[in-house]
Amino acid sequence: MIAHSIPHIQQRFHWDCGVTCVLMLLDQHQRQQFLDNFTEICQEEGFKQSTWTIDLCYLLMRFGIPHTMYTTMVGVNENHKKQNYYSKIIDLDRERVQRRFAQASANGIKVVPRGVTQQELLQHLQAAPAVLLVDAALLSCDICKHNKMRFEFRRWFGGGYRGHYILCAGARGALVLYRDPSRAARAACAARAPRVLAAHRARGTDCDAILIHRSYR
Repeated sequence: MIAHSIPHIQQRFHWDCGVTCVLMLLDQHQRQQFLDNFTEICQEEGFKQSTWTIDLCYLLMRFGIPHTMYTTMVGVNENHKKQNYYSKIIDLDRERVQRRFAQASANGIKVVPRGVTQQELLQHLQAAPAVLLVDAALLSCDICKHNKMRFEFRRWFGGGYRGHYILCAGARGALVLYRDPSRAARAACAARAPRVLAAHRARGTDCDAILIHRSYR
């Protein structure tokens, strides 16, 4: 089993799951610096209460954490505007997100225009963590059964997309260990890779993933 040494941090607001994943990846000094200047850093980065995966990449770059972003949509997917989750934020965020994608290469951020395969994810987790965008209602923990009822309800009756970032922190065979920033518990959750990938590839995620290239062992 590979379990990377990453502290669990619970998100403080309804919108900062992705930012919290970044906080977990920082060293103690960087984390405190970010927390002490949280509002100012968010303002400098250009987002308020909605972050896109490319925003997380710029945060990681700000703190010197090497990474690669994978996505099936380089830019803003206008089809998502029909979804309630995105309908209120696309118009507010479009210009920033498009600009950040356009300037990514010049800023040293690598964006690969495709999703990651199950084999690639599991192989990567042997060496380093990864941040995944998932549909939260489609992911439940095999250990503590967190989100089990919502998962079963969504599986049988459907429902709207609810975007959420998780930090994959290791693997054991086909089992993915992950930290869910919405949880207060310190222990990592776990789910089989096909379930994690199903939540990650749900409509609305654009298969956004960030593979981290730093050891946390």
